Formats: sequence, C-alpha cells, structure tokens
Amino acid sequence: MKHPITRRRWLAAGAALTGLTGLAACAGAPPAPPVAALVPTGRLRASINLGNPILAARRPDGEVVGVSVDLARAMGTRLGVPVDLLVVDAAAKSVDAVKSGNADIGFFAVDPLRSDGIRFTPPYVLIEGSYLVRQQSPLRDNAEVDRAGTRVMVAKGSAYDLYLSRNLKAAALVHTVTSQTVVDRFLAENADVAAGVKQQLQADAARLPGLRLLPGRFMVIEQAMGLPAGRGAEAQAWLRGFVENAKAEGAVAAALQRHGIQGAAVAPPG
Repeated sequence: MKHPITRRRWLAAGAALTGLTGLAACAGAPPAPPVAALVPTGRLRASINLGNPILAARRPDGEVVGVSVDLARAMGTRLGVPVDLLVVDAAAKSVDAVKSGNADIGFFAVDPLRSDGIRFTPPYVLIEGSYLVRQQSPLRDNAEVDRAGTRVMVAKGSAYDLYLSRNLKAAALVHTVTSQTVVDRFLAENADVAAGVKQQLQADAARLPGLRLLPGRFMVIEQAMGLPAGRGAEAQAWLRGFVENAKAEGAVAAALQRHGIQGAAVAPPG
C-alpha cells in the first residue's frame, strides 16, 4: 500500500519546515518498528564517521552535520527515542562500534569483509573512489596505478583499503589512520598515489599546490546503513524499509542538496 506522504506533499512540506523535519516526516513509512530490538537502551546510538565528507562533517562551531546525521535523527523521530551521536574519525572505528553493540546503527560503505557482525541495508548513496597524484607524476590513467614499485597511500580499514587490498596485484598499499590524513601522509612519505573519496581528494588538491586527480574513478562505493547482526530479522527488515522510503520520497536527495554535496548520487531502489 502506498504511503500517503507522496513526493509532491513531501516537497511542499519541505518548503515550510526545516530540512530535518521534512526528512523525519518522510521516514514515517516503515510499519510498526520493533523498538526494543532496534534501540535496546531506549536511546538511538548512531555512529557517525567524519572520515567521509560526503556523509558528515564538523562545522567550525563544533556541531556535526551531514546526510548521515539527518538520517539518524529522522530514524530517532520515527522511533520516538532520543538520538546520541557517537562521532568517530575513521570507518574502522564505526564498524567496531556497531559490531560490538556500542552503537545501534552506523553508516558504511558496503564490503564483504564487514558483513561479519553487521547487517546492511541497500545503499542510499553512491560515491566515487579516486586517485590523486603529483602534477609531475607520469601516471595519467587509473589503469596505470597497479604496477610494481607504485606505492598507494590509503586510510587503513576504509572501503578503499578493503577494495584495493583485493584488486591491486602489483602496487603496494601504505596506510594512514584516517581519510583526512591520506594526502598529508602521501606527501610526507613520498608515496606515488593517494586513494580516497573523490570529494576529499578534490578539497586537498585545492588547498595544496602541485596535485591533480586522475580522470574517472577506480571504484563506485555503495553507502548503506547497518546494525548489529544480532538484532534480528524484524529489525533488519524495518531498517531496510526506512532506507528505501527515504530514497523513494526524496529525503536523501534533499539532504545531499541541503548540505551542498556534489558528485554523489542517490542509489537506485534496493
């Protein structure tokens, strides 16, 4: 049965209300949430990773904002519970928080190595993984990176690290702790390539002279929500429905626009 809040009505409401209120209203579609399974403490503990600027960022005043924050708050509104943000600086820390049950939900790039202990929804956003090099680098194409002697700097435990660990056959990976420090470590350690979210690399290239991105992308990253595997099938199904409705009703697209995110696309229906 189609939910009564149509896309047109959602957009009309968004003109009169704040973006967060519009998103929360859109999240009303999933039926009868299993609150005890989703939030056993009575508070929604959401792990928010600042390592991906597409999803979240800290403003100069200290407030954490972004698409993932909006989704977390909308989910809390739908469940009728307070929301606590567990803010981390790396994807691996967010994965650990959800796997251990210290967080009820997280926002991750889907990867097979993360499925042990976490159950993912269909993706809500698609983003690109790119390579950055120095201006004088002989590398001109993504396919040229995987060569013996090439050192690729990447954040340990990130989606890019997991993907490149499986797919690079000749190049060597070198690691830093967070995505925000990839380019600085790439320069400091004289690596050949920096790998990460395209938008983060673009921002780094803008602040540091003598850098350029290789054209195109080396991977498409599916960003999804996830919860601890032990929460049960009903909780997993509800969260899937929540994400699918947020996409279908335009809430994810509106959040991307509200936070000025370029280069990311709303994922198709799961």
